[in-house]
Amino acid sequence: MTDFVTIEKGLGPEGRIAVVRFDRGDGLNALSPEALRQLTDTARSFEDDAETSVVVLTGGTKAFSAGFDLRDPEGRSRKTMDMGTLRRHLKLGPRLTRAWQEMEQITIGAIEGFCVGGGVALAVALDFRVMASDAHLRVPEIGLGMNMSWQSVPRMLHLMGPARTKQAVILADQRISAAEAYEWRLVEQVADPGKAFDAAMALAAKVAAQPPLSVAMTKLTVNRLAHALDDLASHMDVDQFALTSLTEDHKEGVEAFLGRRKPRFKGR
Repeated sequence: MTDFVTIEKGLGPEGRIAVVRFDRGDGLNALSPEALRQLTDTARSFEDDAETSVVVLTGGTKAFSAGFDLRDPEGRSRKTMDMGTLRRHLKLGPRLTRAWQEMEQITIGAIEGFCVGGGVALAVALDFRVMASDAHLRVPEIGLGMNMSWQSVPRMLHLMGPARTKQAVILADQRISAAEAYEWRLVEQVADPGKAFDAAMALAAKVAAQPPLSVAMTKLTVNRLAHALDDLASHMDVDQFALTSLTEDHKEGVEAFLGRRKPRFKGR
């Protein structure tokens, strides 16, 4: 089985920085079910790592991630799954984002190129995001006849507020530039083209120089306070996704995407 994820540890001050690279080598970095599993396992592998204080997550040079892989055979098999099997399979995404959000280490995303859909869901589960000035974000789920899931809406809401979250999610075709993402508070820093990783590592070095235990406990406190009600707000998003995936509009949205044409939605 192909490994899409590599881990390098022992970097930076006192060797307290780790770098996780997600790169499928195809310029798209789409999130197939297997990629979701590998990234989830990677996050969980840091659970007993007392030597690492900061984890920098980066994608390829052309893309952080193009989002869920609509062409992956396992992903496409969802069309034939019964509702119980589908609900279990749809938990791969929220399991991934929860694993990264709940890591004890500070997490920083370095975003080059484009970051779309599930890539955005992963990015907003991190503590900080550094984005190249020529990169862009997009949340296309509604344009595919689906809802934005993986508990991403409450995370985006904490960062941007309700109006910007609606703008980012509902206007599915809108590209969000790095300048707009910074203005909207969706990312914390904008770097020169090709320098997002370097800027993320510089930020990681500042964090790694702080007392590890104090940093970890502060992250836990902030996350518990900020996300205390998130499960109440988003506990149904897997079921909403499952239901919308059964609609004619979803079928039309995916076919239009794969056929590179404008979809014709009918509200059914």
